[in-house]
Amino acid sequence: MKYTTIPNTDIKVSKINLGTMTFGQQNTEAEGHAQMDYALERGVNFFDTAEMYSIPASKETYGSTEKIIGTWFKKSGKREDVVLATKIAGPNDNFGYMREKIDFSPASLKYALDHSLQRLQTDYVDIYQLHWPERKTNCFGQRGLKLQDDAWEDNIHEVLQTLDGFIKEGKIKHVGLSNENPWGIMRFLEENKYNNLPRVKTIQNPYSLLNRLFENASVEVCMRENVGLLAYSPMAFGVLSGKFLSGEKHPNSRLNLFPQYTRYSSEQSTKAARMYQEIANKHGLNFAQMSLAFVNQQPFVTSTIIGATTMEQLKENIDSINITLSDEVIADINAVHAIIPDPAP
Repeated sequence: MKYTTIPNTDIKVSKINLGTMTFGQQNTEAEGHAQMDYALERGVNFFDTAEMYSIPASKETYGSTEKIIGTWFKKSGKREDVVLATKIAGPNDNFGYMREKIDFSPASLKYALDHSLQRLQTDYVDIYQLHWPERKTNCFGQRGLKLQDDAWEDNIHEVLQTLDGFIKEGKIKHVGLSNENPWGIMRFLEENKYNNLPRVKTIQNPYSLLNRLFENASVEVCMRENVGLLAYSPMAFGVLSGKFLSGEKHPNSRLNLFPQYTRYSSEQSTKAARMYQEIANKHGLNFAQMSLAFVNQQPFVTSTIIGATTMEQLKENIDSINITLSDEVIADINAVHAIIPDPAP
């Protein structure tokens, strides 16, 4: 395994992060425990989850992933061996079952964190992340942002004050963002600079061969301000493994089980994926591992969040850390990106 340090901390984390959002629906508790055992054995010491997991979110499965991680901590006694990140869900009209208000008010932050800690069976989390902004933004691939009817009032100072209280209580160590844009990153950093409130250390955004939008503006912010990217969806729901390109059926795949997730299913995404697969074939590379290696070796990526439903997939994904793409492979990848840039924003 290769390791890096979370920016502006002394926390050493694996370049591969175990994503857990399948625990509780696609994976049973026993399977989740087996994944965590194997990942830790292979040197993966960084796990990511969220209060809303497993995915897709529902009242029946709310918090199921955190519960599975919690029972593993209790059984294994290995909480101190893991750097743990979780998230509080941002506003969503469909999440009323989570708590009275789905926002980042002091009451909501306290309720969400305390219940996450209970499910996780731990006294603290290493990185507490805001899953997506309260305000209207173009996250999740939204185009044509209109702010005229946005009723949000800037409460970022209050949010960080509340999180600072959690840090002082020992409930969280650091603060992270997720699905955030350059304005949001800088606005949070501004509060640290001028009001000595907690500094954002990481941002968790999508980044893959099919979605390199992070490079457009957020990369400069993060590299100049020393904020680390935790890259999610690096495999584009498995599209970048090539398994959907042969016409073969995969009844247990995420795209088949949850057809509402269409971001990686467009004609352009499929076309680009085929071209990337040809590059892997040309250079004698495993396509899935090439896709992950591209993300792993980006200088702005602190850790790549992988997710697997089988042990075979998990082993293959973790082994991508041993692959370094040559300049020739990168040039071929960039040539495809110039033809079909970001087909799955």
